[in-house]
Amino acid sequence: MSHDPFASLDNPAWWALNGVQQGFSTGTPAVKRYQRGILPFAAYQYGTTENITALDDWLEPGEVFFLIGELPALPAHWTLLNELPCAQMVNQSRVTAPEGEVTIAHLNATHKMDMYDLIQQVQPGYYEPGTHQLGNYYGIWQEEKLVAIAGERMRLEELTEISAICTHPAYTGRKYAQHLIAHLCNTNLDKGIIPFLHVLETNARAIGLYEYMGFTKRRTISFWKLRKQA
Repeated sequence: MSHDPFASLDNPAWWALNGVQQGFSTGTPAVKRYQRGILPFAAYQYGTTENITALDDWLEPGEVFFLIGELPALPAHWTLLNELPCAQMVNQSRVTAPEGEVTIAHLNATHKMDMYDLIQQVQPGYYEPGTHQLGNYYGIWQEEKLVAIAGERMRLEELTEISAICTHPAYTGRKYAQHLIAHLCNTNLDKGIIPFLHVLETNARAIGLYEYMGFTKRRTISFWKLRKQA
């Protein structure tokens, strides 16, 4: 049987929290989560003998969080709010940016509320004020306003997730997202790092764009939205 170089993507948050992003993790040897305020993702080691309820010590009452991939048997005091089946896509070749000149700015902590406000307006629920610390985020400004953004979220060994791809509704149609995706993909590929992303399987328009830019679907993987009861 041939080795799957992307096998760690079957449990991406776990491998991120035990590798490149371990500085953002908290938990035990068998259950992990991103620190509160960084990202609402938790993870567990598949096949572990430790009960998933070990995460309880790292969750606040009433907190909403996500598990990615295999869903274990849940404790009675956790509520499954939603299943979000996503296409997990990877890109192994450089991307040609669309025609036209745009200025792509590297964003930093001084822009964290501009970033948070834009993403919450377009794509709420998966980004927190501290998420920008996880990787490089880039944006496009118009009239002194951040109008498009994309960045790096979960990072594993030789793999980086492209995320927070969004454009202000008043500035769509200008291919800003394509410019940002091309920049992020090529920057990573030039360093030997393969970009991947997750997109809702119902979002045919976005999937078509990503395929046009060179991404291929690896698998379907679900993000499970959960809440620990208060």
